[in-house]
Amino acid sequence: MSTITHALTANGLLTAFAFVGVVMWASHAISKYLTFGRIHGSAIGILIGLALALWAGLVTGGQKGVADLPVLAGVGLMGGAMLRDFAIVATAFEVDVAHVRRAGAIGAVAIGLGTLLPFLVGVVAAYAFGYRDAVSLTTIGAGAITYIVGPVTGAALGASSAVMALSIATGVLKAILVMIGTPLVADTIGLNNPRSAMVFGGLMGTVSGVSGGLAATDRRLVPYGSLTATFHTGVGCLVAPSIFYLAMRAFIHG
Repeated sequence: MSTITHALTANGLLTAFAFVGVVMWASHAISKYLTFGRIHGSAIGILIGLALALWAGLVTGGQKGVADLPVLAGVGLMGGAMLRDFAIVATAFEVDVAHVRRAGAIGAVAIGLGTLLPFLVGVVAAYAFGYRDAVSLTTIGAGAITYIVGPVTGAALGASSAVMALSIATGVLKAILVMIGTPLVADTIGLNNPRSAMVFGGLMGTVSGVSGGLAATDRRLVPYGSLTATFHTGVGCLVAPSIFYLAMRAFIHG
């Protein structure tokens, strides 16, 4: 057993890929046999990941989830920004430029609305729970855009770790809701072609939620929704710690 543990620890990244593969296999099995495909395996995988992170935190007393376990330290690298951004860019390479052009101005409008409206919802929720300073309101509002925009904004503005954690939690909740809800409403909203997928991705914004939801709806639509969702994340990282923060300061002190 010690030999196996040493081998797994010494090959941390490979161990991380194998570990995540097992989790996703179990998630898709649960999706197929227990929910009959109504809840996508990716959504179940996220819930399993959160549960494992909580368990690891309680066991080790650390702050990095399962990455605090020596044998699974490679998960910290696998889940880092480098591989995440590589996966997002790789997904965008499947896009047909002709379909992107057809989205036209409506795609840009969707990204704008998808950035502003979630931010306002997040700010209202933060205000309702007692936050009154511009930094906290902006950070939590940015988390409602995506769980990437939240910590980026919080780090830029000097938000507390607790507020940044809330912003991430807000974004993760949004991702799960989008992932679960997309296949349920796809027929109602006409989510059956590349153009509608791009508009949907721009409005929802969360790359993981949109990708998982579209995968459960029609795998061919994933690259188009992911493309605009990725732009949505970039726009949020630009405007949240600058324009939105200045607007919140003016509102709080005005």
